[in-house]
Amino acid sequence: MSVENFLVEMLASVPHWLAVMVIGAIPVSELRGAIPVALGIYGMEPVEAYFLSVIGNLIPVIPLLLFLEPVSGYLRRYRIFDIFFTWLFSRTRRNHTKNFEKYGLLALTLFVAIPLPVTGAWTGCAAAFVFGIRFKHSFPAIAAGVLIAGVIVTVVTLTGIGLAELILGA
Repeated sequence: MSVENFLVEMLASVPHWLAVMVIGAIPVSELRGAIPVALGIYGMEPVEAYFLSVIGNLIPVIPLLLFLEPVSGYLRRYRIFDIFFTWLFSRTRRNHTKNFEKYGLLALTLFVAIPLPVTGAWTGCAAAFVFGIRFKHSFPAIAAGVLIAGVIVTVVTLTGIGLAELILGA
């Protein structure tokens, strides 16, 4: 069973608009899961699916950007978390510093905009924290990336649904 199907079953008693927002807010699915569910399972109009998914995906961004630093600082008191965060931050800096130095906030926007696993708003917030990008700069960059990713996922999903209907003769 896919993550999206599991979430749809878990949210069966919730109104569809709210289910789409919740799916969009969850880090394992974000809008990459919410838009296909909204269009393919709930039969929503593309504009409605897009906006509900984007809003859902942006809801956790503000608390993540504001609270990652204090939560990380608190958890670093414990050796296992200190080891984990040290590894994560050094790995992230090693793999992405060149792009962030070269492209700045555009790199953050593009990173969030690419609708692939391990890219998205949640990971963008972590990257903004690791690179010390302040909220007033990181939020607009992440929001722009979410908007772009939403357009890409909507177009790809609609294309896929159209092809499926053409092939199946629906």
